[in-house]
Amino acid sequence: MEAFLPTASGGATLNPIALFVHADLVVKLVMLGLLAASVWTWMVIFSHGTRLSGLSKKNDEFERTFWKTDDVDRFHKEHSDNDLPSAKVFRAGVAEWRLSTGGRKLDRDGTRQRLNAVMASSIAAEMDKLSDRLNVLATIGSVAPFVGLFGTVWGIMRSFTDIAASQNTSLAVVAPGISEALFATAIGLFAAIPAVIAYNRLTHQLNKIEAKLTRFADGVHTTFSRELDGDA
Repeated sequence: MEAFLPTASGGATLNPIALFVHADLVVKLVMLGLLAASVWTWMVIFSHGTRLSGLSKKNDEFERTFWKTDDVDRFHKEHSDNDLPSAKVFRAGVAEWRLSTGGRKLDRDGTRQRLNAVMASSIAAEMDKLSDRLNVLATIGSVAPFVGLFGTVWGIMRSFTDIAASQNTSLAVVAPGISEALFATAIGLFAAIPAVIAYNRLTHQLNKIEAKLTRFADGVHTTFSRELDGDA
């Protein structure tokens, strides 16, 4: 098997399998590592993309249902086992509300501050969970091109070493080795480009979810604040 296969027109076309098979051992390891990184990238893209899209829709539905209810306590009981981020933020607010208003002396300003802090902390915790493994995309996107470049540099060095040993500087002798080396950089870019695009896209989705959760928490905080004003 040759790295360059002849075409009907008499030219040559690249054979990726042959480029891998004829590459140096170090370059092969680089290629395999980059291919594994590419597979990992697409796994994260599909799993996180599907998850975030589904969560966003369910969060919106939960919030719409909340704003339609006229009994917060009943709504809280009905959604006590809901695992959505918006539901957890809501439950955190209700728990703090009950703790702060359960005593004999009511500190209205302190209650408002604690409600805000508790729900903000709940939002931060949920965003940490949702952003888990996104750092993998950032790492692959930034490192993969350099790993591929390392494979290319190593392969070219070996090609020049072989040229010196054979004392033949013909382009036909040089081209296959250099092509095999450059193929490592191509695989590095193949892994890095989708990772960077997906990281930016998924980060944008996370920012939208965080913004919606913050607005929802502000709305819940306002609802409880009205209750405090009504107790004045």
